[in-house]
Amino acid sequence: MLSNGHAGFGGRAWETDPEQSGHRAQVRPNNLAAAVEKSVVAYAASWNTLPRKPDSTLDARTRQRFAAVHELRAQGVGLMECARRLGRALNTVKRYARAERVEDLLRPPRYGPCLVDAHRDHVQRRLAEKTPVTRILAEIRDQGYTGSANLLVRYINQGRADPQRLAPSPRRLVSWIMSRPEGLSGPTRRHLDDLIASCPGMTTLATRVREFAAILTGRRGQDLAAWIATTRDDVLPGFDAYLNGLEKDWDATTTGLTLPYSNGPAEGINNKIKMLKRQTYGKASFALLRKRILLDQ
Repeated sequence: MLSNGHAGFGGRAWETDPEQSGHRAQVRPNNLAAAVEKSVVAYAASWNTLPRKPDSTLDARTRQRFAAVHELRAQGVGLMECARRLGRALNTVKRYARAERVEDLLRPPRYGPCLVDAHRDHVQRRLAEKTPVTRILAEIRDQGYTGSANLLVRYINQGRADPQRLAPSPRRLVSWIMSRPEGLSGPTRRHLDDLIASCPGMTTLATRVREFAAILTGRRGQDLAAWIATTRDDVLPGFDAYLNGLEKDWDATTTGLTLPYSNGPAEGINNKIKMLKRQTYGKASFALLRKRILLDQ
C-alpha cells in the first residue's frame, strides 16, 4: 500500500503526523487489477461462452506443452526434473504448472488500432450480404476511409470483422473493465457491455470498480468506508485480501485518496539518481555522483 509496497514502511513518521506522511500512501492499481482478475476468472463460466477460433500452430504447441508438464507433475516429477526432461526453461515449466487450465495460457491475437475499425459495422454487414471486397472498399472510402485495399483485406482475413466475436482473455477483460469507457472503441465497448451483463456477479464487479475509480479520481476518501462495506457484502471472489490491505493502512489510504499531494516528484528524482548511479557501473565515487546530480538539475 505504501511507496515500496510494504505496509510497515515509514511507520514512525506516520504515527507522529499522518497528514505529513500520508502522501506516501499509494492505492496501487495493480493490486486492484489482481483482485478484479480473480473475480473475472471465477465468473468465467458465465461470460466465456463464445467459441474460439480453430487452434493455430502456437495454440497446438501450448496445449502439447501443458499436457506434458501436467503429466510429469502427476507422476510426482519435480519442476527442475520436468525442465530437464522437456528441455524447457524452469520459469516456463513453472508457468505451465501453475495454470489450472490450458485456456489460461492461450492468448488471443493482439491487434492495434486500425483505420478500418471505424467502419467495422458496415464491413461486417456487407460481408454478410456477400458483397465483393472491392465494392466494400469503394463504399467505406465514400465514408472517409483513407487506408489501402491491402489493409482492408488483411483486416477481413484476420477475422476482425467476423460477426461472432471471440471471448477475450481474462487479463484483457480486466483491462477493459478498468479502462475509462470513453477510451474504448465502439465495438470493444459494446462487447464489454455484453460480457458485463452476462451474469449478476460481473455486473456488480464492474459497478464496484467504477465506483472506486470515482473515489480515486474525485479525491473522495470519505466515501471509502461505505465502498468497502458494500463490496464486502457483495462477496466478490478475490477481493478480501485487497479490502483487508486498504483497512490495514486506513489513515494513510484515506489521506492519499483525499489530499491533493503526491510523492510522484520525489519518486521521479529517486529514479533519476539511480539512473545516474548505474551509468557509472558502480565504479564512481559519491563525490562524482553528487556533481552529476547537481549538473543534471
